[in-house]
Order: sequence, then structure tokens, then C-alpha cells
Amino acid sequence: MSANGCLSTGISGLDDILRGGLAKGYLYLIEGSPGAGKTTLALQFLIEGARRGESGLYISLAESEAELRHVAESHNFSLENISICKISPPELAVGSSQPYTVFQPAEVELADVVETILAKVREVNPSRLAIDSMSELRMLARDSLRYRRQVLSLKHFFEGRDCTTVLLDERLRGSHENQVQTIAHGVISLEVLPREYGATRRRLEVLKVRASSFREGFHDYVILTGGMRVFPRLVSGEYSRQGAAGGDLPSGLAELDDMFQGGVQKGTSTLLIGPAGCGKSTLCTQWVYSAARRGEKTAIFTFDETLVTFVERARMLGMDLEPFLEREIHLEQVNPAELSPGEFIDRIRRGVEEQGWGIVVIDSLNGLMASMSEEKALVVQLHELLSYLNQLGVASFMVLAQYGVLGEAIKSPADVSYLADNVLLMRYFEASGEVRQALSVVKRRSGPHERSIREMHIRDGRIYIGSPLTNFTGVLTGTPEYTGAQPLL
Repeated sequence: MSANGCLSTGISGLDDILRGGLAKGYLYLIEGSPGAGKTTLALQFLIEGARRGESGLYISLAESEAELRHVAESHNFSLENISICKISPPELAVGSSQPYTVFQPAEVELADVVETILAKVREVNPSRLAIDSMSELRMLARDSLRYRRQVLSLKHFFEGRDCTTVLLDERLRGSHENQVQTIAHGVISLEVLPREYGATRRRLEVLKVRASSFREGFHDYVILTGGMRVFPRLVSGEYSRQGAAGGDLPSGLAELDDMFQGGVQKGTSTLLIGPAGCGKSTLCTQWVYSAARRGEKTAIFTFDETLVTFVERARMLGMDLEPFLEREIHLEQVNPAELSPGEFIDRIRRGVEEQGWGIVVIDSLNGLMASMSEEKALVVQLHELLSYLNQLGVASFMVLAQYGVLGEAIKSPADVSYLADNVLLMRYFEASGEVRQALSVVKRRSGPHERSIREMHIRDGRIYIGSPLTNFTGVLTGTPEYTGAQPLL
């Protein structure tokens, strides 16, 4: 039991959402579509109780004991000290000596089923109880009034027994049944969201908990070997500013730092935006490499490159990342088809709080957008993530690839520039019969910045940034006009 008197569910992320767990002695509803993980959640709840020396009882109206044990084995769960009661026809046979009370719901009156459940509870006297599932009782009731009365009788029976009960219920699409929702002390809803491509996304929402606060909204979760893992929605307002209040973060390129009037400030977010191949990832790597050489811990999440390609490209530019990998630099390839936004944000949060990352690079936002279907939800979650990192004094860098290469055809897949504290704009331009690269700082919230446009060139394994292009106009359009004798790199 937690310090606030709540029972742990056995799922740390869910306990965090519930502000400690489930209040002892009440009835809760766990509802969700098929495959959402209701059985897994209930088993984890009972197993956590058994681990703490509490008796547990699982009453199944649908699955056999063998099926339940198979589910437990698939997660390496131990059902020791947990009683399982399966309702099936053999137990109704005259003179049967089977150890459990079993009967066929379709052939027995609802009142008899409920009474048998209560008898089993009296016999075991569990501290934690799971009943799976209420849909079977609903079918026996046939009308909502009778069903509601039986659910109320269950609730009244459990009152004063010091037994915390979870009722599992199917929630099918288009169904608006809420009889149990209004009676239960708390309701947790599980959802399975189909995606056009990739792994199925799952999320939960706590609909209500009487007389208790909880973290509202949707929270992503996954079901892995070992059970359910929930990723609580990040709320940046819960974190006070704990990191450095300021201080510049040098990139290792004097000209680039000059463009930011000394460097990017710690605890700020920087967006590098431009067409594909213009050097956005390279500059992010430069900041990370410079920090790693100073002994600072950093992280790069790449959606678009393999780890081998990323490391080799950096090495060819004079940045050997291998000596720093896993110690100063966490380099991770992210598959957007297999990852939910909540899980991705949770990985960053754990790295910052447990590993002490001072720089986080997301390369790219295009890949992050591919991991979720709603662009508005992405912007809101990204805002919370950046605010959280800023509060902890972490410098974040985001890469956003634009569509198109030159001229007015260049467009952004989403406008997130207003979220970033700094914006570094990169462009291709044509001059002297060659395609060249230019960059400029167009935004810096924390202070003044250089407003000029500089050329960037990569050659001989190095990154070169030239002087401001004062004798050219129209560089950002892709077709500049030459107005003087200034040489290019």
C-alpha cells in the first residue's frame, strides 16, 4: 500500500496517473475493446497484491483457467497465492467433485450466477478481486434495469468487506452502455486505435475516480512480455525550473556561435528547418559532438537514418562519435511505425532524469509526425515536451525537412516554428553555376542574433561557414543577384 493509503496496481505508470493507485475497499470498472489488455491489467493487480501478502481471487465467466494460466505464462507471471474460479457446466452436475463452482451463463438465471459469485467470495475472503467479464452478466440480465440492480447488489455486498474489486467489461464500438460506470467508484477506459500502417496504438483514460484527483487525458501504453507499461501524459507545468538558468552551449564552430551572438543558450529549443540534404543533421551532430568532448551527456533520436550510416557520415566530417557512444552520446534509431508519441516522450523524460542528458536531438520531426495520425495532437505534445526540457535546462534541437529544393516551391509539412526558441533557416541557392548552401538565424527568443545570411560548405571532412553574404540579394529565394565582388567559399 502506498503512503496515501492506495493500493498499487502493479503498473508504475498507471499508479502515477491515479496519484498512487486504487483506494482500498472500493469497486472499479476496467472497460475496453477486445485485445486492449483488460485481463493483463487485472492479473497484474492481483499479482501485486500477492507480492504484498494480500489474498487474490480471479472469477472468470468467459475464459477457462487454462487460458488464464496461458496468459500469465506468456508474461512470466506467477499466480501463486491467487485463486481462480471458472464458471462452466461440469460444476452443475449432480455429485460432481470438481474443486471450483462452474456453470453455463446461458442456461442459468442471473440471480443464481451472482449468488454463486458471492459464495465464492465468502469462501476465499480475498483482499483483491477481479470479475471477468460483466458482458456475460449483461446478456443474462437481458434488460438494463435488472442488470443495474444486480450490479448494485454486488456493490452493496462488497461494502465493508475490505475487498478492492475490479470489474472487467467489453466496450464495443457504438455502444453507449454506462450502467456500471455510474455505479463504480472509478472507471478506467482502454482503447485500441487502428493505424493505416505499423503497430496498433493503445491508450487509456481514467474517466472518473470519486473523491480523488488523477491525471486527466489520454495516456499511451504498450503490452509487452512482463505485462502492461503505461506512459503518463507529460505535463510540463508540474516541473519547476531545475536546470541552469542560462549559459551558452558552444557548437565548436566559431562562425556558427557568432550567428547566435555567443551560442545557443542552455534550456532553449532550436529548430533547424530546410530542404533535404542541406546540412541540418550535420549541424545538430556538431553541437552533440562538441558537448561530448566536454564530457556532457547527450542524446540523438534519428528517424531517417540507420545508426551505421549516421556514425559513418559523422566520421567523414571529422566527428568520430564511436568513442563517446553509450557513455556521453545516446544514439537511437526510432521506427515510427512501432512507436507511440507517449512512449517516445517517456524515453526522453527517463533519459533526462535518470541519465542526465543535457542535449536532446530529434531528427526529424517528419518521422515523429509519421508516428501519429493527428497533427494537432503532435503540436500539443511537442509543446509540452519542449517546455519540460526547457524547465530542466536541457537544450533541444529539432530537424524539420521541407518539401521542395529551390525557389517558392519549398513548403513545410507543419508550422512548428512558433514553438521553438531559436530557428535556424537553411537554403540551397544557385551561384556561379553551382548549387550552394546558405543559413541564417531568423529567431532567437533569449537575446539578439545575427541577421545576416552566411554560406555553408562541407569539404575535406570539415564544415566551413563563411562571412555574411553582403553582396548578394535574394539568397533565400534560391536565385540570388550578385551586387559586388565578395568571393564565395
